[in-house]
Amino acid sequence: MANVIMPKMGDGMEEGTLLRWLKQVGDQVEVGDPIAEIETDKVSIEIESTETGVLAKTLVAEGQAVPIGTSIAVVGDEAELGANAADLDAAEPVAAAPVEEKAPEPVAAAAPAASAPVEKAAPPPSAPSNGSSEATAAPPRDPGDRLRASPIVKRLAEEHGLDLNAIVGTGPGGRIVKDDVMPFVTGAKPAPAPAPAQAATAPAPASSSIAPAAAPSAAGTAREMSRIRKTTGKRMVEAKDQIPHFYVSTVVGMDAAADFRDTVNAQAKDDASKVSFNDLIVKASALALREFPNLNTSYENDTWYDHTNIDINVAVAIENGLIAPFVRDADSKSLGAIARATKDLIGRARNGGLDPSEYQGGTFTISNLGMFDVDEFIAIINPPQAAILAVGSIAEVPVVADGKVRIGKQMKITLSADHRLTDGAEVAKFLMAVKGFLENPMQLAIS
Repeated sequence: MANVIMPKMGDGMEEGTLLRWLKQVGDQVEVGDPIAEIETDKVSIEIESTETGVLAKTLVAEGQAVPIGTSIAVVGDEAELGANAADLDAAEPVAAAPVEEKAPEPVAAAAPAASAPVEKAAPPPSAPSNGSSEATAAPPRDPGDRLRASPIVKRLAEEHGLDLNAIVGTGPGGRIVKDDVMPFVTGAKPAPAPAPAQAATAPAPASSSIAPAAAPSAAGTAREMSRIRKTTGKRMVEAKDQIPHFYVSTVVGMDAAADFRDTVNAQAKDDASKVSFNDLIVKASALALREFPNLNTSYENDTWYDHTNIDINVAVAIENGLIAPFVRDADSKSLGAIARATKDLIGRARNGGLDPSEYQGGTFTISNLGMFDVDEFIAIINPPQAAILAVGSIAEVPVVADGKVRIGKQMKITLSADHRLTDGAEVAKFLMAVKGFLENPMQLAIS
């Protein structure tokens, strides 16, 4: 028998969430067969079996987060499974980590405002009088409290008409897991009654020293953030808090680039080699970074790092958030090679097939919203990089040249830069270099 473990998919990964099982207990599996889909703080990805045999037992429920290295399933051949049936039966599912209860912080007494009534906290419910120690219903949740449940639990509750508010969660932080609802699904326990609404509390006397409670947030359905979204949010908050951003914009004439792209694609051998506007921008930015290496640097732990390689990250929107795989040595690649690389990276990013080495790194990022009819925007720097280029859509607009008005194609680009590492004049010159390459696109083919 062999244990399937939660793999480590990057240096910063400490745990992963098992999103769903792709194989069921009793299914035959071969080496390389995807057996489960997991979510890390960077990406959702399928994990494969390292053994040929039968999926004998799953040890982690869908929606459960476990540390790396944890056994999540057992695979073995039928002879092995028969000989080790007792050991297999003894293999326990991974228990949810206990949640550490913290004592409430002491709150200084405050005089209540004269214009607002002050409420006392409701007394705790009395213990059941029948002497039973088994909890059959969850304690009432306060308004605004998040209902924590895995996707499979929510689906089971919907299919069987269960009120999850009335079920006790035994997972981390009170999360409701599959084992909590199965007794109600199978009929081992009667369906829980809806949790009673809390009675309104009476206003306290004006002399009470309890501070007024904050007003509850507006009613809504609680939603659990994906691990990717949480990590993106954390990094962007840190970036805006710690990096002194400044922004410089320019307008690029794209008539020549559009004609050049049509000519190149007409001669492309296959669809994979056809060049997008974003591929032209990747190449133009990479060549401009050769001239302005300060923008191809990073700043981390009070140290400024120069990079000899120019690896361009391309921001990709995926189902649960955002990821930015990078094109290695983009300045030295041909346009066809860049086109093939970006199509491959974007496709695998959306299908969960990226390797951590393909998105953990890069020296400069491009975020393009042009395909969504966005005129212009500013982007948050991807730390520890020095800059990020935001690209808007290509639009037909009136253009004045030599005293005459004509219809031309234009695109707005904005560079967000770290003011510790560069300044406005350098950024403006960099943008002029990018603009020069795009308005004279033949240089992209010969550089």
